[in-house]
Amino acid sequence: MRWSRSLVAPVATLTLALTACPAGPNPPAGAPARSAEVAAPSSPVGPAEITLAFAGDVHFAGRTAGLLDVPTTAFGPISSTLSAADLTMVNLETAVTTRGSPEPKQFLFRAPTTTYDAVRAAGVDVVSIANNHTLDYGRDGLADTVDAAKAAGVPAVGAGVDAAAAYAPWITRVSGTRIAFLAFSQVDELWSEWRATETRAGIAMTRDLPRAVAAVRAARQRADVVVVYVHWGTEGAACPPAEARAFADEIAQAGADIVVGTHAHLLLGDGWIGRTFVQYGLGNFLWWRNDAYSNDTGVLRVTLRGAEIVKTALVPALISRRTGQSQLAGGQDATRILREYADLRGCTGLAASPTG
Repeated sequence: MRWSRSLVAPVATLTLALTACPAGPNPPAGAPARSAEVAAPSSPVGPAEITLAFAGDVHFAGRTAGLLDVPTTAFGPISSTLSAADLTMVNLETAVTTRGSPEPKQFLFRAPTTTYDAVRAAGVDVVSIANNHTLDYGRDGLADTVDAAKAAGVPAVGAGVDAAAAYAPWITRVSGTRIAFLAFSQVDELWSEWRATETRAGIAMTRDLPRAVAAVRAARQRADVVVVYVHWGTEGAACPPAEARAFADEIAQAGADIVVGTHAHLLLGDGWIGRTFVQYGLGNFLWWRNDAYSNDTGVLRVTLRGAEIVKTALVPALISRRTGQSQLAGGQDATRILREYADLRGCTGLAASPTG
């Protein structure tokens, strides 16, 4: 898409110098599968810079359903911002299916397979399907969601035919750096019924803590950089709950380098746990109806030099009240969003810069 990569496994402004934790060695064949802007000084010789981009919740229902009539333009002009990164990830918050029976819950989402055409056209490289809507139409719907992703060539992490698949990372290589992506859900609604087990399809859940931590540790052994995308938090609350903060601590210790999240329907703050960069909430991104807690959103950009995080920045955006698409914010809107975003760190318990 924007560079040549080899697949390894399926399935506001602050400036300071950073140092990186060394990556672990390669394990034997067959082993189980870092706000405001932060910059480091440039070096004339060294690893190539790699840009990762992250955005929030994506739905194709209500006012956004018609966008799939032309999948190539479904995300709108902000696709150029997503495509500019070497790797881009969003949360795909819908079942991709025409089958299945509705689950006993209030909000149900499903979309056609052209969803993945839209995702690819927007420059998205990998999606999280670990959320509280992927099983809205049961395990038939989940199977279709996973199968459609495979058919479209879009890696989808965080759910699968069993726990081994749901907790498996997608690992890819960019400019010699191996990057692993995992996803988990912490939403309590139907979590026990939806969780993946050894014999049952489902979602990778944070509440299966030993399994989730083990998945991060295993990815750490296989990759230079580990990214974890989590569906967590409280809807409408701008501060992360204790459960989210505790899980962030656990996976930081297990080896996660970058942790990003969604679910609260508004922006939450970011910062550091040691040398792990954590972003607690990216808000809505392609939103199905005009009732969001906030239309403020953005694209998080994380710049690596090899396995070292050298810069993080939120590119501010606003959700259109007409189309539900995110659009880059400018002028006073951009200034306001970045100012308010910086203030959100105060209730996260996160540090303003890496430590240790």
